[in-house]
Amino acid sequence: MCEFCVKHGEGKKWYLQAKNYSDDLLSDLSRRRFIQEFLSNPQALAQDVRRLERLDKAPLFLRGLIGRSITRKMKRVHFGQIVPLEDVEKIFEFVTSIVRVACICRQASLGQEKRYCYGISLAPQGGRFAEIVRGLDGSYLTGPDNQGLEVLNKEEALSAFRAHEREGLCHSVWTFHTPFIGGICNCDRSDCMALRCTVSHAVPVMFRGEYVARVDPDRCRGCRECLRLCQFGGLSYSAATQKAVIDQRWCYGCGVCRTACKQEAISLTERSSVPAVAHLW
Repeated sequence: MCEFCVKHGEGKKWYLQAKNYSDDLLSDLSRRRFIQEFLSNPQALAQDVRRLERLDKAPLFLRGLIGRSITRKMKRVHFGQIVPLEDVEKIFEFVTSIVRVACICRQASLGQEKRYCYGISLAPQGGRFAEIVRGLDGSYLTGPDNQGLEVLNKEEALSAFRAHEREGLCHSVWTFHTPFIGGICNCDRSDCMALRCTVSHAVPVMFRGEYVARVDPDRCRGCRECLRLCQFGGLSYSAATQKAVIDQRWCYGCGVCRTACKQEAISLTERSSVPAVAHLW
């Protein structure tokens, strides 16, 4: 299991522990300020990515040194982990409110409001997290149509997440001053700053999922539909066997590739059960 499971999950999946979603954690003023500043300034994310692009040109030892420093800091303040849809469903079983808001990454990268992020809370109507968002004067999060926060029930949220999977988006939980989890996002590599930082620039700001995917060669028909949905470069096609192949070292365990497989040839297994990647996060 990832280090957060050890530190914040008592040896179980940390993001399935209700205590890490507690509104009580939002009583911390530094956490509240961080959330306000983070959500109010999407351009800061774009600046961070530009800095990473410059870092790519630095000597290898310097890239490694700065990259590890960034990862350590992000683990304290704003870190994520990939989660498959079945674990999103488990989260929705114990949270009491789900609100859809605009994605700060899409705002930074596209300059547009795209509602791919979901605030989750143990308190009704979004709890203190929703209070913080509503208090952001002039924030893009309220939307140009003044629609404000969209409150969804669990069935509506799950339906939206299934639609996101069909778009090829993977799901990720996010902390605001770890271990408080305030939201679940739906990410792709082109527009998500975190995925670009982690995968493209090799500076992790999110963990791989607690799972890895595998292909049943007897079921696979070699249609290659799954390849178009992988955000992490973990899927390829063998011309010799005419089957899809998963490189589990690159698999983040999001499970989105399953959506495209009509033969149900792809499944997830616990990362801890695969020795080659059990300690790869």
